[in-house]
This record gives sequence, structure tokens and C-alpha cells, in this order.
Amino acid sequence: MTNRQQWTLITGLVTTAVFGVALAIKLRPQINPVEIGSGAPAFRATNLRTNQPATLADYRGKVVLVNIWATWCPPCRAEMPSMERLHQKLAGTDFRIAAVSVDGDAFYNQEQAGPREIMAFANNLGLTFDILHDPSGAIRQSYDIFGVPESYVIDREGVIVKRVIGAANWEDPVNEMLIRRLLGEP
Repeated sequence: MTNRQQWTLITGLVTTAVFGVALAIKLRPQINPVEIGSGAPAFRATNLRTNQPATLADYRGKVVLVNIWATWCPPCRAEMPSMERLHQKLAGTDFRIAAVSVDGDAFYNQEQAGPREIMAFANNLGLTFDILHDPSGAIRQSYDIFGVPESYVIDREGVIVKRVIGAANWEDPVNEMLIRRLLGEP
């Protein structure tokens, strides 16, 4: 290989690397938009207690735990009681739980429950927080979730401060302290 061919090859490789890095920097927000520190994506669902539309904007100014789940999911069932206990413990504060069922989302090849079955599930567990339903799966796509359950703690300004993939113990002191800190409590 001649000296000129070597320099041409090196110049081509450097140019490709520079354009590749620039493209990656430009596309990164579009590739992975949901991460800690980013704004929580808007969503639309139905509040099954009121049969009214519900959106993330309804929780503006509150600290909110958005939990994406399904009735057929054993880990979802396992974490729900700890969510309810945290909800009860923080009653009277600006903390809210928006549990969004994705039953009906064709992405999951599972037996699907409708609104009546979802509310029976929630009532059977004694859940008193907001039970929402998004059968379209739009929330799954906008939050880029891997599976259910998946949860997001969102601050008063709508910024994601914690993401949990899988079931969690929501009354664990670490989770409770985070939420109390976001509420401005000691």
C-alpha cells in the first residue's frame, strides 16, 4: 500500500468516526428518551374509578409513582400491597400513585382483562390509589418499557427521578425517603 493510499484510508476512517459520533450525539435523545433526569412522557388512559380520561398532566405539581402493570403478571400482584401501604402512609400529602394497566395491549400474548376484571383485581387487593387503563399500549411505547411491572417516580416538575424495572417493595425505607424528600418532608 502506497503512502497516499494509507493517508486516504486514515482520512476516510477519521471522517467516518467523526460523522458517526456526531450522528450518535444528535440521535441519542430520540433513541433513549426515557431516563432518569428526562421529562416524563405524556400518556392517556382511562381512570377506571371515575371512567374519565386521565393524563400525566392531571398529576402536575404532585410527586407521582407511575406503575405500568397487568392483571396476568404475578410480580405486579406481589408489589401492589406495598404500593397501597405507601399510599396509605403518605395520605394527605401531594403523593399520588397512577397504576396503569396495559391489559388489552396486543404486544403481550396473554389472556387480557377488561375494565371490570381490572377493577375486580384492584378491589380484591384493597387498592385505593388511581387505577388507570391503557389497552392501546401507547404508554408502553412512549415509556419504552421492557415488560411489566415497570415504575417511574416523577417529581413535581414532571422529571423522572427513579426507574424500576420489575417488582419493588415501595414501602422500603429508601423508596419512602426518596418520595418524602421530593415532597419536601423531613
